[in-house]
Amino acid sequence: MVPIAIGIGCWKIEMDFIDTHSHIYSEEFDVDRDEAIRRCFEAGVNRLILPDIDATSRQAMLSLADSDPKHFFACAGLHPTSVDGSYLTALNDVETMLASGRQFCAVGEIGIDLYWDQTFEREQFDAFAVQVRWAKDLGLPVIIHIRNAIEKTIAALEPLADDRLRGVFHCFSGTVEQARQAISMGFLLGIGGVLTFKKSDLPAVVEQIDIQHLILETDCPYLAPVPHRGQRNESSFLPLVAQKLAEIKQISVEDVATHTTANAEKLFGLS
Repeated sequence: MVPIAIGIGCWKIEMDFIDTHSHIYSEEFDVDRDEAIRRCFEAGVNRLILPDIDATSRQAMLSLADSDPKHFFACAGLHPTSVDGSYLTALNDVETMLASGRQFCAVGEIGIDLYWDQTFEREQFDAFAVQVRWAKDLGLPVIIHIRNAIEKTIAALEPLADDRLRGVFHCFSGTVEQARQAISMGFLLGIGGVLTFKKSDLPAVVEQIDIQHLILETDCPYLAPVPHRGQRNESSFLPLVAQKLAEIKQISVEDVATHTTANAEKLFGLS
């Protein structure tokens, strides 16, 4: 991968970033996806991990990954907010995909979301445990979505923890102690636009965590970093998160790119 020299603020550096959580295949980009991808590459964000959600958007994700397999990497999984009374059928579809021979870089995004609705909490935990076991059996990392459930999610992972368990706590927003618990079980922390928010507690947490445990993400089209907060997020905004992380760690943005890209390459098996 050839790094691209671009300017961020007062810096002009060579960067090779990986957006480890991008939904650039979603309908929010239907009118200008090609332009958004061009901006992404121009910003030095050269590879994008595409987390699965459910059957409603899966084909769009797979089509984008197939269109340029050197830059886009598909995942397979059932998002917790898509878990309902028919979740076993949805899980069967994921299992069929994983057994199809198609190459996936992770099982995800999976996890627990108790923010919007707790009706299917038991089913969410069941779907989560099943998919974690699949990932371990296949030697794949997991991408874990957690909202209003970090303690419960950590507790659910503890009996599954072994040397085969690895992955990322996507959009990490917990405490230093929770971060260390996740790291002790083999997880990296996904750091995105929330790091740049004025009232965020995340900078104080990240300050105490070694960069070897961090990877960068956007979660686009959601959670755009400052100064784009409230707008549609793009993978091209990832360097803004890197800039904030560099300030917190008191290192160069180039060092942030080097470390977080190496961490992502190792986790997802990218060359």
